[in-house]
Amino acid sequence: MYRKLSHLLFSLCALYGASAQAAVILQYHHVSKTLPKVTSVEADTFRAHLQYLQQHEFKVVALDTLLNGLQQGQAFDDKTVAITFDDGYDNNIEQAAPILAEFGYPYTIFVNPALIDEQKGYVMTWAELKELSKQGALIANHSSRHDYLHHRLEGESEEQWRSRIKADLTHAEKRIEEEIGYSLKYLAYPYGEFDKALQEVVKELGYTGIGQHSGAMGPGNDFTRLPRFPASGFYADLDTLATKLESLPFALANIDYSDTVTAELRPMVTLEFAEKGFHNKQFACYVSGQGQAEIKWLDGKRVTVQAKQDLKPGRARYNCTAPSLHKSGRYLWFSQPWVITQDETNRGNSQ
Repeated sequence: MYRKLSHLLFSLCALYGASAQAAVILQYHHVSKTLPKVTSVEADTFRAHLQYLQQHEFKVVALDTLLNGLQQGQAFDDKTVAITFDDGYDNNIEQAAPILAEFGYPYTIFVNPALIDEQKGYVMTWAELKELSKQGALIANHSSRHDYLHHRLEGESEEQWRSRIKADLTHAEKRIEEEIGYSLKYLAYPYGEFDKALQEVVKELGYTGIGQHSGAMGPGNDFTRLPRFPASGFYADLDTLATKLESLPFALANIDYSDTVTAELRPMVTLEFAEKGFHNKQFACYVSGQGQAEIKWLDGKRVTVQAKQDLKPGRARYNCTAPSLHKSGRYLWFSQPWVITQDETNRGNSQ
């Protein structure tokens, strides 16, 4: 009886400990009212997001503080947030930086060094990035030129592809270190797209890979495919963003699927839970553009998730949620991203 009680208490502590190490990463691109709405948020809306974080007592931390802490087993408040921007657009320094300074919030900008070196007019200069870095912003890798990194060139062998991608990422990282003075080895995948081979390259280089599929994160996440919640365009609405900010990660022991980039039109993912903090009957998954997915429980801790209809070529997601048993009013959240290709011969295309 004593041993059973001890095991129960240990399990409950593990569950509460996992939720106490939850965090959310927000992703932005433009802060502008004139650029494409799908990747933009207006300054007033962006300020409203930050006001919400402040008023609801979220802890906004630097990305390196969060990632290093989670990897080292550090406990964070389960209302912890990191703020990121992709591409290094000039409106980040013109519009976003002054608003962030008002709140004293740290943030990270993922940049494409080759585009900066070519002095493209829509991205910040190295001098501007240095200034933001002095003010506390982190500057990190978004690949050299924002290419589809998983795309194999025509006639390119797997080894040639690996060599090309390693050269691309290490060159970008070197330029950041030369100009800014440090190397974080964080990679935000361009377009949020990656496959298993790219994850392996990222791991071999000792980098952390960050996507743009939604979800909360914790110490059990795969650090070659960390989730972020997009907060621009359609996703900028505070009514829905508020729920996402409160989300918690599922305690997953394993995620099994063929590959993220796939010619399968109804790809399947099998989730195995290390601990259960929800009721099976409340677990639901949704397919982008379709509605609910087909789910089948294999046993108490393993479930398969699959689209009921064929997915169209391009990016898609399965988003899975369930009400948390231990945090009233909050949801566990997991997202599986896909890139559906036309067929195996053009694997990697994402038109």
